[in-house]
Amino acid sequence: MLLGAVLVVLVPGFLLGGAAPAAAHAALSGTDPRDGTVLKSAPRHLDLTFTESVGLLDGSVRVLDPEGHRLRLAEPRHGPGGGDTVRVALPRGLGTGTYTVAWRVVSADSHPVSGAFTFSVGERTPAAAVPDTGPPEDPATKSLHNMARYLAYLAVALLIGAAAFVVVCRPADPAPLRTPLRLAWWTLLTATLGLLVLRAPYEAGTGPATALDADALTGTLTTRPGLALLTRLALLVPVAFVLTRLLGGSRTRTTLATGAALATALTLTWAAAEHASAGIQVPLAMASHVLHLLAASVWLGGLVALYRTRVAPAAVTRFSRLAFTSVTVLVVTGTYQSWRGLGPLDALTSTSYGRLLLAKLAAVALLLTAATFSRRWTRSPAVRAPVGARVPAMAGGGPPEAPGDRTPPPALPEEPSPRALRRSVLVEAVIGVVVLVLTTVLTSTLPGRTAAEAAATAADSAPAGQPLAAVTTVPFDLGEAGGRGTVQLSVDPARVGENSVQAVVFGPDGGISTVPELRLSFTLPAQDIGPLTADLTDRGGYWATDSLDLPVAGEWTMRVTVRTTDVDQVTESTRIRVWG
Repeated sequence: MLLGAVLVVLVPGFLLGGAAPAAAHAALSGTDPRDGTVLKSAPRHLDLTFTESVGLLDGSVRVLDPEGHRLRLAEPRHGPGGGDTVRVALPRGLGTGTYTVAWRVVSADSHPVSGAFTFSVGERTPAAAVPDTGPPEDPATKSLHNMARYLAYLAVALLIGAAAFVVVCRPADPAPLRTPLRLAWWTLLTATLGLLVLRAPYEAGTGPATALDADALTGTLTTRPGLALLTRLALLVPVAFVLTRLLGGSRTRTTLATGAALATALTLTWAAAEHASAGIQVPLAMASHVLHLLAASVWLGGLVALYRTRVAPAAVTRFSRLAFTSVTVLVVTGTYQSWRGLGPLDALTSTSYGRLLLAKLAAVALLLTAATFSRRWTRSPAVRAPVGARVPAMAGGGPPEAPGDRTPPPALPEEPSPRALRRSVLVEAVIGVVVLVLTTVLTSTLPGRTAAEAAATAADSAPAGQPLAAVTTVPFDLGEAGGRGTVQLSVDPARVGENSVQAVVFGPDGGISTVPELRLSFTLPAQDIGPLTADLTDRGGYWATDSLDLPVAGEWTMRVTVRTTDVDQVTESTRIRVWG
């Protein structure tokens, strides 16, 4: 059964989709104060800048003080820069230490995104943990939401494709398509209702039980994704009427025009809440998205209809032409969408979006290969021969044929096996489902272009908030009454890759002090990297190395060990921001 094959492909997709890490389409491109900076005085407000417009949630920005207590904040608002900025006022009188900022917003294409950064007032202290922000999303909510998205894509493809097959191929008996069309309609209805109800907990990162919150559901209905889902539900009513007319044999222009308009409107509800609705060239991108989804539906849904019905060879030929047109549209729109989402060519291998795109292209190549076997069937001479054609016989009354002059009648072309066509169509349909799954995953993955723009913006803004060399002063106790020294460390340029380090030790009187040994190591706890040892050498008055390799951007822990005598030593830790 085709349905069984589809489920075999879909179930792993559901599980993998639920287990995948969160990914969204707005990226944080800058903050004020910048991540990891030390300020002389407390700021009056926080500003966050994103690569696209974002929506705000209750508690979109949370700030923890150095002791881990959550500060009371006013509700965040969009900043003076517009919808891609978020501003929140800070309370007066912030004390000395490191503050942790946790944020969660909804990107313009409907997917939530979250993260955290730190800033310090006066001096750095150990940053507080972020216990009250919770996980980026609830696993159960994410799994249910992903399952509903997969089913919605599958259902709309079957709904539009099977209806187009009835119109174009005109099967003598469309009765076998009643069940698939009804199943597709009810599946799309159920999946859309599920997406609407799960929208609020999906955005907030809470469990499925919070979907029953009436206030949260009311809030969803005022958002763009919520309105798109409501529109989709409303469209399903006239869609059911048109399907009933088509299956009843109606082929009037009004019915066909209404059906085409409804199919376009349905696909628009996806374009209004996916990648196409944000980024560059939005009108062109939305038109491309609609054409892409329509073409994919006509092809893949038509394959299921072809598998379910018995049609004349001429109908198969008509569908082959329709499928070829759909593939042409898919290639053109897919190329444009890939360029728009991918950005730099190296993003093909350096980003999750690029790697998923490569997997999708490989699946499409397999799909096209399978389609060539179906087209061979339609190009068979027996299929292309006119129905009822016969080899003409000799009319009676002519002279008798001589035994040696008899010419054998032309042979009828051998009719290809319909079973071979069904096998080829089944393979196409199963691979097509894989393509739909990969497409759905792509729509929830940060585009390569956005990732590149965010990285470039962060790199460009880093020098303004971060010196060319990160300079840190680490105090230590000399073990004498009132005796404390300091180590001044300079990491240049404090970026990923090779860095140089210079360290100077100062005694209690502020003068340069000579110590027997100075050791330095770096650890990145967030990525479980390190410790990486900096091989410092005494260069006469200061310690240095030119070969410290820091492979990953982030907030590193730097451990400084100062040996003050042959038997005494002290170790202190501080944090340093390494830029990408």
